[in-house]
Amino acid sequence: MTYYILIALCVIIIFSYIFELSAKYTKIPGVILLIITGMLINSLSSNFSIKVPDLSGLLPIMGVLGLILIVLEGSLDLTINSSKKKLIANSVTSSIVLLAVFVTLLTLVLVYVYEFTWKQSLINSIPLGIISSAVAIPSATGLLNRDREFVIYESSISDIVGILAFDFIIANSTSIGKGLLGFVIDFVATIIISVLFSSALAFILHKIKHHVKYIIITTAIILVYSLAKLIHMPSLLVVLIFGLVMNNNHLFKNKISTKFIDFQSFNSELTSFKHITGEFTFIIRSFFFIMFGFYTNIIDVLDLDSFIFASLVTLAIFVLRGIFMKSIIKIPLNPLLFFAPRGLITILLFLNIPEDMLLPSMNKGLITQIIFLSILIMTFGNVFLGKVGINLDKNFQESNE
Repeated sequence: MTYYILIALCVIIIFSYIFELSAKYTKIPGVILLIITGMLINSLSSNFSIKVPDLSGLLPIMGVLGLILIVLEGSLDLTINSSKKKLIANSVTSSIVLLAVFVTLLTLVLVYVYEFTWKQSLINSIPLGIISSAVAIPSATGLLNRDREFVIYESSISDIVGILAFDFIIANSTSIGKGLLGFVIDFVATIIISVLFSSALAFILHKIKHHVKYIIITTAIILVYSLAKLIHMPSLLVVLIFGLVMNNNHLFKNKISTKFIDFQSFNSELTSFKHITGEFTFIIRSFFFIMFGFYTNIIDVLDLDSFIFASLVTLAIFVLRGIFMKSIIKIPLNPLLFFAPRGLITILLFLNIPEDMLLPSMNKGLITQIIFLSILIMTFGNVFLGKVGINLDKNFQESNE
């Protein structure tokens, strides 16, 4: 039995790697293929009466690990300089405003049309409004650097703000004013602590001479994230700031003596750390989406009523995005319009909704439909980038003349 399990794990990793490579040519994100593979494994195990251990309890754990590593991997590729002020401002504004508008509109529909409570409606709306960095960042590798960085910033900030809002709504039992005050205090405190923590870890990474050090740094990040999460602080912000501090060490060159930090040697260590992080991320992400597909009921995915609702939600996501990009921040629609997929973070928050707050129609099937539709639209934008993208940019330019 041991060897069968080992063979299965190896085959999953190999297939995931093939999906990753094929995505560069087919433009079909590996996430979709992984979820479908998980569904097929479930179907085959049922048809051939193959007993598979119940690993559903690992799904939230794999999701959290995947989220941490994906945001870390993305932030380690971000460079901060004065020339990127507008890009950063646009991406941050896009992530926050679009999330707020979408959640507000969906909440109003759930309250006034379906007559659910405000709190229940908000908790169920937030996961659907968050862009998945787990899907968006890997899918943006073929974009221009400017567009890829926009996707990384936007999806990472969307994850962070979405999680903060979700935790705030669930944990807040006091007045909104007191809750917001506590939120702001926690946010500022987290930024200060994160910068200090990141600087300390960066120094440790540089000074450790033992051959086992990257896994220790990664473990420390996960530990601090988990501790911050337990006390309801914006823990994902810790991960993002750590990556930014590490990759933007050039900002400290004139402030730190070379006696303490050899920046050339440090950047060499950083390159190795990036490679290790990328491989860890690949493995965790692969198993998470395989497991999610395995534990998703195919009948729920094919439900017509859910599909209609999922289609309307997906349509609202991209219509709002198009209007915002064209009218508010005024950037070309191609290719960023298409990069608003839902994925890991949507699933993770959905799994953390208390049972008494979960809407009757909210199930894995509906979530999977929304994920599939949003990713398919992103895939469409990638595949037909040349033809459709040129028209979008032409229309955008004409509208601003």
